[in-house]
Amino acid sequence: MTVDIASASVFPRLERLLPLVQKPIQYVGGEVNAVRVDWDAAEVRWVLMYPDAYEVGAPNQGVQILYEVLNEQDGVLCERTYAVWPDLEALMREHDVPQFTVDSHRPVGAFDVLGVSFSTELGYTNLLTALDLGRIPLLAADRGDDHPLVIAGGHAAFNPEPIADFLDAAVLGDGEEAVLRITDILRGWKAEGCPGGRAESLRRLAAAGVAYVPAFYDVEYLPDGRIRRVVPLRDDIPWRVAKHTLMDLDEWPYPKAPLVPLAETVHERMSVEIFRGCTRGCRFCQAGMITRPVRERSRSGVESMVARGLQATGYEEVGLLSLSSADHSQIAELTTSLADCYEGSQTSLSLPSTRVDAFNVDLANELSRNGRRSGLTFAPEGGSERMRKVINKQVTEEDLIRTVATAYAAGWRQVKLYFMCGLPTETDEDVLQIARLAREVIRVGREASGRRDIRCTVSIGGFVPKPHTPFQWAGQLDHETTDRRLAALRDAIRADREYGKAIGLRYHDGKPGTIEGLLSRGDRRVGRVILEAWRRGARFDGWSEHFDFGRWGQAANDALADEPVDLDWYTTRERHHAEVLPWDHLDSGLDREWLWEDWQDALDEGGVEDCRWTPCFDCGVCDQLGTHIQVAAPGSGA
Repeated sequence: MTVDIASASVFPRLERLLPLVQKPIQYVGGEVNAVRVDWDAAEVRWVLMYPDAYEVGAPNQGVQILYEVLNEQDGVLCERTYAVWPDLEALMREHDVPQFTVDSHRPVGAFDVLGVSFSTELGYTNLLTALDLGRIPLLAADRGDDHPLVIAGGHAAFNPEPIADFLDAAVLGDGEEAVLRITDILRGWKAEGCPGGRAESLRRLAAAGVAYVPAFYDVEYLPDGRIRRVVPLRDDIPWRVAKHTLMDLDEWPYPKAPLVPLAETVHERMSVEIFRGCTRGCRFCQAGMITRPVRERSRSGVESMVARGLQATGYEEVGLLSLSSADHSQIAELTTSLADCYEGSQTSLSLPSTRVDAFNVDLANELSRNGRRSGLTFAPEGGSERMRKVINKQVTEEDLIRTVATAYAAGWRQVKLYFMCGLPTETDEDVLQIARLAREVIRVGREASGRRDIRCTVSIGGFVPKPHTPFQWAGQLDHETTDRRLAALRDAIRADREYGKAIGLRYHDGKPGTIEGLLSRGDRRVGRVILEAWRRGARFDGWSEHFDFGRWGQAANDALADEPVDLDWYTTRERHHAEVLPWDHLDSGLDREWLWEDWQDALDEGGVEDCRWTPCFDCGVCDQLGTHIQVAAPGSGA
């Protein structure tokens, strides 16, 4: 690949603009543990982007892991870039400063690969801004040999079709081994003198099965707007592209030296992923479905990562991360061991929200032994017991009340409960049950603690059906009904004279969820909507102060005017079993028939147990992908 875009640092030009913008420190780099590699000695050069503000993107584990993995390789260089705020974007356009990395402030267009990690679809317009500022054509078809390959990853990449026109390739699943395979293919291709140009480099990636290349697939549509079929355009391209699954996390103890930003970020802590995947079977949860099977890191592996990370960073909080951290088979031994090791050091431990049925006071006490006792967060998700059966969240009201009573009796004063609104089959009454449940939590808490200064915060998110889940066929609740139900819930809590003031309520309106729904289950035609919304000024759509539903609605109307589909067709419409879904040619390992049967079980309010501890339910992941559940050996620390 011949890169003829100037690679010199743009910092001398950028520095003059920084006094004119908010939070200039987020653009200067210089983090503790940042890596600098000789540009001229590198054979393959990556730039990784998290398409959101630096304060959100800098702590991202996925980017930090790949950053280290790539920079450890001989002849490989990796730097990072983030979305710039609109104030700096305007100045960069005015003063002709391209999108840059925070490591050495080189133009992103000078690299071989621009890898973009999408944890949410609402970052799509930020990618277009970065491409445009980086002088990289927005459409992949318009790029030449002097432009980087734009490769997407992250959870949203499991349906990259809405941004297929903007991508050269997408990687499904775990990225550690995938980025090394991509690097090796590009290194070999460059060593041969880049035969066949850009198209040949992409052909090699696609033929190897390492990445999905949208340009090598044709989408045919039926007259009513549904997809007829998706077919490869070459004989050497696979019909289905499978996800990557990393086995034995102990062999990949990353990040070894986590970045410590100079600017304030959303997470001021050192984090360790204690296991990957989840088999609880929550039907709404895309992350749990697409990351199967469960792969636990050993207790000794976690302990060594914590020790090394604390020494490298100086952080005073360690986050033990996973989709359901309290489900680690050695969580009790692990937290006790870590609390013993760092007793008296002011080093505290934390878990993300804890499952009601996995909480116990001993675990919570170990987590807070060396630090402050913060509030506890639980996620019942569904307001009524019926809804929890629909979503396979096997937690009863009795379980929840018993757990919070235990917590309040043990000295906790604040509990946060997370729910969703708009779940399949939900009624107004199901949502109003949240108010009754919160009231009961306060009542029992006062009784258990003998105090009245306790609180319960109810946080509610709008449900968005996601690909590769049993709910991928469900119709999404319209934003008007979502807002009406949430308003009724708010009024019910406020009207409660005895308990209402002890209950906090946090929620967002339903409009951003509607656009997320469009982007999550859309096909390639949605790319026109994204481009039109971006041209109309869409930026940072995950931020309420920047999101504009009217702009997106008009963009959808205009971009789809000549199609038999519209915004409602993509969101509120229920799909049928025989319909070809935009992501059916992308293999998460989950058997499509198993997902459909689980969708029918949801409608019948039937449950499925955690397959870690029960016989296999034949979801398809282990046998189709040649993987298996890995549970840390009990009692051995290994």
